Amino acid sequence: MTLYIFYFLSFLAVLSALMVVFSKSPVHSVLYLVITLFSLAGHYVILNAQFLAVVHVIVYAGAIMVLFLYVIMLLNLNQENEQHKTNLLKFAAVISAGLFMILLIGTFKGTEVFANVVGGQSEIGMVKNLGLVMFRDFLLPFEITSLLLLAAMVGAVILGKIDKPKKA
Repeated sequence: MTLYIFYFLSFLAVLSALMVVFSKSPVHSVLYLVITLFSLAGHYVILNAQFLAVVHVIVYAGAIMVLFLYVIMLLNLNQENEQHKTNLLKFAAVISAGLFMILLIGTFKGTEVFANVVGGQSEIGMVKNLGLVMFRDFLLPFEITSLLLLAAMVGAVILGKIDKPKKA
């Protein structure tokens, strides 16, 4: 069953990544990129790294994609301003991508792709185990970091506070 989920998520990731590249609208490209990032988070779940999957979704599919959309809307990209690429440039891009694919296939040839994935015996990336290690072995550095972040937040509020001119 895990193997079928892996193949489905891989197909979805590759298809949505291709749609990122071939989509005409920049907003649609960003939305396809979100689908790609969610499917990669699914791969993390299959690898038993739930914490990494959650952080991946929060950081990349959440914060970074919001910034991308903000920049796209801020730039107000129009298609009539876009320069059209020559056929020679398109042909060179296809050749470069093909050579890169051959390089990747040669690199990964003979590697064990599904090592420790199908069995699911590893519990390294589980949130429970990460929490136990963090609060048992690294409690003092964790609390010091929280105090530093609190001090930085208070400093930012003080620096950002607008001084009102006093009435004479």
